[in-house]
Amino acid sequence: RRDPTSDTMSRWSHVTEAPPDPILGVSVAFKADTDASKVNLGIGAYRDENGKPWVLGCVKEADKMIDAELQAGKIDLEYLPVQGYQPFLDLTSEVILGKESKALKEKRVAVVQSLSGTGALRVAAEFIKIYAPNTVVYCSDPTWGNHFTIFGKAGLETRKYRYLTKKMTLDIDGLLEDLKAAPEGATFVLHTVAHNPSGVDPNQDQWKEIAKVAVAKKAICIFDTAYQGYASGNLDKDAWSVRYFADELGQEIMVTQSYSKNFGLYGERIGALNVVTSDASTVPKIRSQLNGIIRPMISNPQLHGARLVATVLNDAKLTKQWNEELKIMSDRIVSMRTALRDALVKLGCPPPSTVFPDWNHIVDQIGMFAFTGLEAKHVDILCTKHHIYCTKNGRFSMAGVNPGNVDKIAAAMKDALDSAGPSAT
Repeated sequence: RRDPTSDTMSRWSHVTEAPPDPILGVSVAFKADTDASKVNLGIGAYRDENGKPWVLGCVKEADKMIDAELQAGKIDLEYLPVQGYQPFLDLTSEVILGKESKALKEKRVAVVQSLSGTGALRVAAEFIKIYAPNTVVYCSDPTWGNHFTIFGKAGLETRKYRYLTKKMTLDIDGLLEDLKAAPEGATFVLHTVAHNPSGVDPNQDQWKEIAKVAVAKKAICIFDTAYQGYASGNLDKDAWSVRYFADELGQEIMVTQSYSKNFGLYGERIGALNVVTSDASTVPKIRSQLNGIIRPMISNPQLHGARLVATVLNDAKLTKQWNEELKIMSDRIVSMRTALRDALVKLGCPPPSTVFPDWNHIVDQIGMFAFTGLEAKHVDILCTKHHIYCTKNGRFSMAGVNPGNVDKIAAAMKDALDSAGPSAT
């Protein structure tokens, strides 16, 4: 073996190249494609009806207000405390738990700012590894691709629980059976709303059944919240599951928040981790330990995006505008689900497999993504022949669908199914 310290070989030459991220890799391939009609259905970021990113009007107004204060010397750009920007922390828990939250009124919530929802999950995972090291983490099958990696990197054992039937409906019986089989004290990772990647959510009665199992198992429940307000256009409706567990049942839960989708602050990386406890005296202890995890991880969080969110939430007029803009985004996604379904029907496109009677599962789902039922063989045709990019599991970001490309997408889907045949049942 050659000397690793020699001038002709890097000491890191033994490092192998990691495979591209299955989601971010789609965007890399899309950007490399020079076809003028290419379509990106991979990344989960909102686009307007012209396929362009949208900076919310409330965010623009907040940015002007912040800049005016900065120019006047009223604020600065100093480091934040480890736990984050206090005006943001004072408001973010209300967004998810509600202004009338019992836990908030009784000061039973420890909250810290995070690098969006991903950072919140990572901090939660590290906390659990320290204080519940023997727990087993259960994530839905399927789930967001980063869930297993985040908890695995923290050194926690992960397992799957069933989530979808072959017809893309909730497999509530399989889900409950798997959670009931979990060991006492297991960790259940739950999607607050707009399940990623399926867009299939439990109804309220099903959430109550899930809650019964969680209580019986003394489970650590983590609600991952990436789409509050974006899913239905109503912040309160989208937070129902969290508020049921926290207030109706009085359960200790963890809740992550991301302001990427619902504020359009993708690059600002603003989020929070809320730990709802049963005892107010525990809050400062938990917060101190969360700070102890954050400090060596990122030292302290980001300032500008937190100011943007806090400025909007502290201003009644801007908050009203934000709610209106959430409805605009949500309604456009819903309309594109209908438009895609209708275009497929008009073309006589066969369903993705024999278990589907039609394409109604696209409109029955909610949120950013549509789990189409297409397989890798179909996705390959969409990409190589039609320059339409999505993840290999047939997940479409519905934000990438617009009136100008919906017919192209439907025609490409029909061609893929006609050419490669239906998905396996």
